[in-house]
Amino acid sequence: MAEQKTQERCWKHRKNSRQLAQKKGSRPMQWKMPPIGLRIMKSAVGVLLCFLVSYLRPDGIVFYSQLAVLWCIMPYVSNSLEMGIQRTIGTMIGAAFGLIVLIGEQTAGIGNFQDNPVWALIISLCIIPVIYVTVLINRKNASYFSCVVFLSIVVNHGMDENPYLFVLNRVLDTMIGIILGVAINSFRLPRKKHKEILFISDLDDTLVTVKESLTPYSKVELNRLLDDGARLVISTMRTPGSMVEVLSDIRLNMPVIAMDGAALYDIGEKRFEYVYVISHETAETVMEFISENHFHTFITSILEDMVVIYYGEFQNHAEEDIFATMRKSPYRNYLKRKLPKGDTPVYFMLIGEMEEMRGFYEKLLCQDFAKRLKILFYPSSDYKGYAYIKIYNKNASKENMAHYLKDTYSFEKVITIGSEKGKCDVLIDKADHNRMVKEMRRIYEPVIWSKN
Repeated sequence: MAEQKTQERCWKHRKNSRQLAQKKGSRPMQWKMPPIGLRIMKSAVGVLLCFLVSYLRPDGIVFYSQLAVLWCIMPYVSNSLEMGIQRTIGTMIGAAFGLIVLIGEQTAGIGNFQDNPVWALIISLCIIPVIYVTVLINRKNASYFSCVVFLSIVVNHGMDENPYLFVLNRVLDTMIGIILGVAINSFRLPRKKHKEILFISDLDDTLVTVKESLTPYSKVELNRLLDDGARLVISTMRTPGSMVEVLSDIRLNMPVIAMDGAALYDIGEKRFEYVYVISHETAETVMEFISENHFHTFITSILEDMVVIYYGEFQNHAEEDIFATMRKSPYRNYLKRKLPKGDTPVYFMLIGEMEEMRGFYEKLLCQDFAKRLKILFYPSSDYKGYAYIKIYNKNASKENMAHYLKDTYSFEKVITIGSEKGKCDVLIDKADHNRMVKEMRRIYEPVIWSKN
């Protein structure tokens, strides 16, 4: 019974520790009004232009033009074109069926749906072929617009003196909105493209928000720049698996620098292009020293482009939480065993209480093998009062990877972007997660008449 109570207290302590760790000294969230984006501005311009066009053709209904222009203002030009095509097809199908039904209605003299329930039944049944045609031509997404146009014609204007004129104007109004929407969305000031530049940007505190995601503006604008030929390499201390999850919506066209410069990973090909490893002989010496000092370590290795992490018996709740969280990822493979004979790890990771790790870090630096390694010590932002020690090949660095990329891909210039003073060409405020993309855009595609 006493043993059970002891275990309960132990797990209660761990739970409380985790809750404290999750709070990790977080600051109260301050709500900020989002900026008015370019898409909003384009939408307002589109509505205004529709009004201007309506003054030139008073027979039209500007409302339908404005609906179409708003539908075509999309984040990407390619989406805008697709939406324009979709709306055009939907309008044409709906208008064609509406015209056929109007001709039939006037020929038969059925009357409107309010006076004759048969007319209501005919309109309802006609929805079937309207939608079915979109299925036949493999344009199912246009079915909604086909139905809207069809119903607007036969329900609202079937009893007009000249309903055929409305059909014509309905099509013209929609086409005006589509043309204006696509034109506005495609408009760009004349810019010079600096495709000879390789951009290397930090991920955390530079591009990714505290919610582990990119802002909507950064996603859209960054993808547009990459589609337009800009070359960007993301650099981070994270493993490739963590990067893939965060950057899943970004169409990267270059490998990423992972594990603090120890690895170059091609997300598209799912392979490691270049890796700095620790020799097995040095790794055995490091493991022996860690064991002698009674610490536990996670050992990350790469086997045939798979990330394998070896581990032993956990010594604190932080190690338990890291394992419980990270093992769920399909990009990481955890094995409870020692490093296999002959294997060359990429890095060692230890986590423990701050002062304990600080003392061990100082002992590590005094060892002969430390000259062959890069050893980092820094406080944990996830677990209050804890600190990390990470051990890499001494050549593992963002700078070395940048030189490799520049030479391999023949770039004329490399520009680094980050939030640490003295370590990058372009300094970004950690609180402004849109600034990185804005600075990249400014440098990559300056307006032709600007000084850049």
